[in-house]
Amino acid sequence: MSFVGDLEHLPIVDVIQLLHATRKSGTLCLKSTRGESQLVFSDGCIVSANHSNNSVRIGQILVQMNAISREELDSTLLAQKNAGDNRTPLIAALIEGGKIKKEDAFKGLETLIEMTIVEVLTWTEGTFELDVDTTVVSDEYRYIPEKLKQDLNLNTQNVLMDALRIYDEKKRDGTLMADTFPREEPTPSPPQSTENDGQLISIDDLGLDVLDNLEKVIPGFFTPVKVNDPTLIHRDKIGRQLAELSPGDQERLLAFLVTLGETPAANGGQETSPHAVILFSRSEYISHIVITACKHDGLFTFSTDEEENLDHIMEQSLAKNLLPVLVIDPPANRLDAAEEEEIGNLIRHVQEKYPVVAIFQLAPPGCYDLALNAMRSGVRAVLPKPDIENRKKTFVQDTITFLDTLKQAVKIPPPAAGGVDTYHFKECMDALIGLKGLGDITSVLDRFAAGMLARAVTFTVRKSELVAERLQTADGVKPIAITMTTGSIPLLHKVVSEGAPYFGPQEDAALSEKLYPAIEPPAVKQALLLPLKCLGRVLAVTYADFGTKTPSPVQLELAEILARHAGLVYENSLYRKKFEQMIQQQQ
Repeated sequence: MSFVGDLEHLPIVDVIQLLHATRKSGTLCLKSTRGESQLVFSDGCIVSANHSNNSVRIGQILVQMNAISREELDSTLLAQKNAGDNRTPLIAALIEGGKIKKEDAFKGLETLIEMTIVEVLTWTEGTFELDVDTTVVSDEYRYIPEKLKQDLNLNTQNVLMDALRIYDEKKRDGTLMADTFPREEPTPSPPQSTENDGQLISIDDLGLDVLDNLEKVIPGFFTPVKVNDPTLIHRDKIGRQLAELSPGDQERLLAFLVTLGETPAANGGQETSPHAVILFSRSEYISHIVITACKHDGLFTFSTDEEENLDHIMEQSLAKNLLPVLVIDPPANRLDAAEEEEIGNLIRHVQEKYPVVAIFQLAPPGCYDLALNAMRSGVRAVLPKPDIENRKKTFVQDTITFLDTLKQAVKIPPPAAGGVDTYHFKECMDALIGLKGLGDITSVLDRFAAGMLARAVTFTVRKSELVAERLQTADGVKPIAITMTTGSIPLLHKVVSEGAPYFGPQEDAALSEKLYPAIEPPAVKQALLLPLKCLGRVLAVTYADFGTKTPSPVQLELAEILARHAGLVYENSLYRKKFEQMIQQQQ
């Protein structure tokens, strides 16, 4: 277990971007009441997928693309069947037989990935979990050369953007729920594949084992599609993690967890909390019950057991205007010197980089040294967690009390977002009154964005180019000179073409290459992109980041209001200018 969370609180797009940023390898299992899908990652890149519809297979997609004929697919599948255990992967067999080009094969694979992402985008609820099991990779097949592997890495974000485009088009056209292939009814037995005569789809079937030097891969077989029943999930977790608990206590605990999912919280269970609970734990049981309870209270919840992921998760939370609350679950009841130092270093790192983050630590009852050391490290509080080893008789009640206490403890009052006050906002609104020039208007947006974050640069749209001439910081304005073509910067191009603001991780390598040599890279790659629109067209985009400051929640709504007002001010100035010209012509 490495990443666990809820799709209601962290949409699939954010999950994919996070796994891409942290260069994860493994299988992302996505479950909902509509079924189960999987996305396969290699070093943060999506290399394959398993669609929730069992009829959607790579061979069928290649036929639909007219990359191969139905007869070519059938003959290749027959050859696979006759080869038995020595059969060649489908994609490899098609390439070897000269029936398909490599480019077409991987285009089909890309289509399968896009279809899977589009399907999951329609899920309003569900869970995700990344399986990072390491297995031995066979060197028998190597059909993706290193250059093509690099191309796949570079195109990962494009795959996601294409999936989002397809999703938007289907939603617009009212065909979002239409299936390309007939959907098979799920059955208790493993599904039969149309491409390998009854055998489950394996790594070899999709040609996934051909990635050079791949160390972390998916398990040997995809999990058959099945309905995501919360009761069965709870029972499975309890049975595997708490086998020593009596059957009666297991049923009591199961009933409590099921009730959490069925009974709305006191706030109605629908209100979104401004907090993000980030659990750092190796315990599958603690992770499961905390996520279940926090979901009941509308809390964004994420669980990880890898320290390197925490910065990315916190930045994602802050980008969503959520206040991160870190809950540390030590790996043992009694820590050795090295483990204590590791936990202490983690706490100090979070405190220095994210002062707004509240830190809690868990400890079994009676572990005084562990609790006292945690308090000395500066955590907000130490919460006793259920201890089946020493308190088996009261374990179920201890679990209920622990979850109730944790939910209340993490709801700490959030600080003022981004240091923005109403006076600063009103001051900028007033400063726009009477302005006529686009440069004067965008300078006000610069001041506001720099005040909310740390520094700002405005790119003016000139035909197919974006031009920036000044850097706004708290210390004043510094002249710069940056020119770039719109299409060469995917993130900026998306904001210009769609006219919607963006705030979140800045992973656009092209933007970093052009911008940071002129203004120095920020400590945290998190940015605001705010478009200024006039008469339905984007005329400028204000880029802002935190520079060397510690990231904090940003009031994106205020920034949008100010940008809309700025667009109207410029629009009015154009109308006034046009009116004055008409008067002069009449005279």
